[in-house]
Amino acid sequence: MTILIDDPRWPAHGRLWAHLVSDTSLDELHAFAAANGITPRGFDLDHYDVPDEMHARLVAAGARHVDGHTLVRALIASGLRVTTRERRGR
Repeated sequence: MTILIDDPRWPAHGRLWAHLVSDTSLDELHAFAAANGITPRGFDLDHYDVPDEMHARLVAAGARHVDGHTLVRALIASGLRVTTRERRGR
């Protein structure tokens, strides 16, 4: 079980954002997020959006820093990935 975080490179709301995912379960992801002060509103179906200023703290708390391609591949392999088509249907 691993929590993964990519580089904060996604701009929104005047800052950069990273993605935080689990390679195993959403329960693990939610527990890690709650333990590290990430609000539930940051959850987006299969990942949390986290601001750049939290990145180093989350890595120190145990999230493994990976590039974006590795993060997406791990999310797909876990079976937790929500596709664009599924997102549009919600």
